[in-house]
Amino acid sequence: MVATVEISAREAEVLALVGEHLSNAEIGAKLFISVRTVESHVSSLLRKLEVPDRRALAQRASASVRDDRPHPAPVLPRPLTSFIGRGRERAELTEMIGEYRQVTAVGPGGVGKTRLALAVAAEMAAAYTDGVWFVDLVPVTSADTGVIAGTVALALGLGEQPGRGMDESVLTALADRHALLVLDNCEHVRDGVAPFIERLLATCPRLTVLATSRARLMVPFERVYTVAPMSLAGDGDSDAVQLFMDRAAAGGWPPNHALRDQVAAFCERLDGVALAIELAAARWTTLGLDGLEAGLSDQLRMLAGGPRAEDRHRSVRAALDWSHALLEPDDRVLLRRVSVFMGAFTVEAAAQVAASEKAVVADGLARLAEQSLLAVTAFPSGTGYRALETIRQYGTEQLTQAGELAGTRAGHLRWCLAEAAELTVVKADWRARFDAVADDFRAAMAWAGDQPEHRADALRFAQHLGRLCFTRNLIGESQMRYEQAAALADDPSAAASMLRHAAAAAGCQMRGDDMHRLHRAAAEAALRSGDSAGAARELATAAANGYRFASKFVRPLAPEEAITLITEARQLAGADPAAKAAVALAEAGRALTDALTGPQSSDDLVPETIARAERAVELARRTGDPLAESAALDTLAGAHSMAGDTFAAAAVARSRMVLLKSAPHTPAGTHELIDALGEAAEAGLGAGDLLGARRWAQQLADHPLLAEVGHRATSWLLVTDTLAGNVEGVRTNSIRFLESWHRVGDPVKSVLGPAVAGVAMIHDLRGDDDARAEWDAVTSQLGTSPAHTHGYGAVFDALALLHRGQVNEALERTASEPGEVWRWVTWIWLHWYVALRAEAAVLAGAPDAADRLAEARTVVAGNPLAGAIVERAAALHAGDLERLLATAAAFDAAGCRYQSARTRVLAGGEHAARGAAALAELGLAPMAPITL
Repeated sequence: MVATVEISAREAEVLALVGEHLSNAEIGAKLFISVRTVESHVSSLLRKLEVPDRRALAQRASASVRDDRPHPAPVLPRPLTSFIGRGRERAELTEMIGEYRQVTAVGPGGVGKTRLALAVAAEMAAAYTDGVWFVDLVPVTSADTGVIAGTVALALGLGEQPGRGMDESVLTALADRHALLVLDNCEHVRDGVAPFIERLLATCPRLTVLATSRARLMVPFERVYTVAPMSLAGDGDSDAVQLFMDRAAAGGWPPNHALRDQVAAFCERLDGVALAIELAAARWTTLGLDGLEAGLSDQLRMLAGGPRAEDRHRSVRAALDWSHALLEPDDRVLLRRVSVFMGAFTVEAAAQVAASEKAVVADGLARLAEQSLLAVTAFPSGTGYRALETIRQYGTEQLTQAGELAGTRAGHLRWCLAEAAELTVVKADWRARFDAVADDFRAAMAWAGDQPEHRADALRFAQHLGRLCFTRNLIGESQMRYEQAAALADDPSAAASMLRHAAAAAGCQMRGDDMHRLHRAAAEAALRSGDSAGAARELATAAANGYRFASKFVRPLAPEEAITLITEARQLAGADPAAKAAVALAEAGRALTDALTGPQSSDDLVPETIARAERAVELARRTGDPLAESAALDTLAGAHSMAGDTFAAAAVARSRMVLLKSAPHTPAGTHELIDALGEAAEAGLGAGDLLGARRWAQQLADHPLLAEVGHRATSWLLVTDTLAGNVEGVRTNSIRFLESWHRVGDPVKSVLGPAVAGVAMIHDLRGDDDARAEWDAVTSQLGTSPAHTHGYGAVFDALALLHRGQVNEALERTASEPGEVWRWVTWIWLHWYVALRAEAAVLAGAPDAADRLAEARTVVAGNPLAGAIVERAAALHAGDLERLLATAAAFDAAGCRYQSARTRVLAGGEHAARGAAALAELGLAPMAPITL
């Protein structure tokens, strides 16, 4: 019977999102809480619901949704088998874990390492403030450290972060955690686990690792605890006997206590190995003790002197051989054939792989489960089965001995291909369905990739996996699968296509160097296929990306390499429209970069740069490829920005968003869309379209690809909310920003500067000096760039100074003439800067106030927000109250509640009271009085 579990409302929300297979970062973004808070809730749920890992927790959540109960109902009852004995081992292992930071529980398969580790970890949970995490490495088929790190990251609730390896994400997430990490079944990936643990312990000083393995890991910090078989001391009262009696009683026929001494002798012949004892006890009701002894004796004689296994495996193998020999012939066949499944499987799946009728398979699986050779698990659609790892490995050996391994794996591959094809249609339960078969997909791909006769299927499957992993936001694996598909393709044109997808996936991860390498590899493949125009497109794209996405490169594209690429692409392009468009884009990017990096006197290059960009747009439009046209529009927007034409840049950015409205959910389409959203938000702010800018910024913040990098996702949303005076929005999203920024190692990225300065200003306006100091410290870490000095930094400083009534200081902060500053630094901030500069001059009574007003009117003409600030300053200068109050409506229409409230305060009298109330409603401190 299952006990009622009390969980809080917030825990219920977290549980529901775990059931949707969201990562901790994605859950935090949805619920507006930190990742650490999510981790705490997940850890609590694991304890309260008594489930071993996150996968089981997701199943429990899914069952809760199906049952529509206020609190999650368990998918399975509490474990039917209790943990028996091992009091001495538990005490010894607990003491060792408390003293050393890395302990490996070592012993042969089936001895009970996992159960002991889980029991000890559960007892020690309260001692670790940041939780206890369990990671089963059984599904991992590669000793690659990155793959192991990915499995650990999944257990921790970490998703993939663009521009960052999974191992780095795990290290950063656990850097300051006081936690216990249990790594189970390390033996088959020991070469990858050892260096991973070594890095973990070196980077995370408060972390303890408990590993289980059949052999020690040879890590410098390692302390080995040898897990002995179940104790045989005490004869009829030993741990081994208690285990047998408990498991045998579960079959409904408890052994007579008078048989305890005979059972003790039987357990001694099993060497006290827990798995062997449990398998034997499962047959108690049908064979009795005499039958068990006879069967085991036969199997032990079979192994006498045989070289088939190491000594440490003989006991478990004996029990398995014995249990296997007792099966009906058809059940033996079924057991070995379903051993190819890495995860849980249904009757239908088993029937396909075993090449047998569904009804026959259903009966066979039930019998295997009854004999403890398969574990029964719950699927959303019904009952599923899963083989324990030791039994799965045993079944694989039987497949080999029967000469059926290749045929069964081929059947498994066909099943995986069919499942992958069904997953191409994304439905509400897509994530759960993919996660349920992902381990099988990876295992099938690992096998097929090495089978020449299955090369065509392997190629098709790698392509499927590339798409599916991208949809699942496993961008790094998506890139790897596309590269794998390219390596399997006999047709170089197909290889070029796969490499192009891989390059786009690398771009989504902010891995510019990989993106560049893959485009060049795609060009080589295209040349091998005789497609000169295709090679030209790839080479030109590699050059253009070096200009467009320079911040994504560790090694910036050298100017001479870019020139060589463009020259070669031009020679190969011929008359092909797409190739010519790609070359034109690369040439426009080069022109724009030269103009930007040259001296300010290079203004004469502006018309030529714009003309080149417009030519690139026209050629791209003729190809009918929206992604190519979007890339060209990106360069054109940059050219207009450099020219100081804020409105033209914003118009181009809007055109780009219209073009990408139906962008395909492919690596290339997603890469282009994310870039376009950021540019549209940025350009909208510069043109005074605050509502439009916020709309684009919200889409960027909500994009699933950025869930793990909240600082990038929320950056422009924070800026728009700051300027609008949406204090609650800023406070909520700044938590996500800061937590994410710390989690990925506090990267110094100048693009983050406006968001950080904006949040600092909001806390200034709130009168929260401590919070302001915290964000000022972040600003210092990012460095004082020219944009901070003359662009966004001046704007946010002026806003804060004016709010505090420090008009002379605001006048000094905006002393620089707009023309003195290089336009690229201030382009989206120019209108804000000159408008606030004019207001500061008026409020400070500066002698040149009229001149500043006149200049500002010319510069900001057409900008509704900056224009309203200038108009308000002019009304103040003229003492025209009616004209002053009229600007409040303009601010309201533009979505800028802060400036609307500020207008009423500046109007004085009864209007000031309304303005002060509006500021208080926003959560801001009162404005300081200003005497005109």
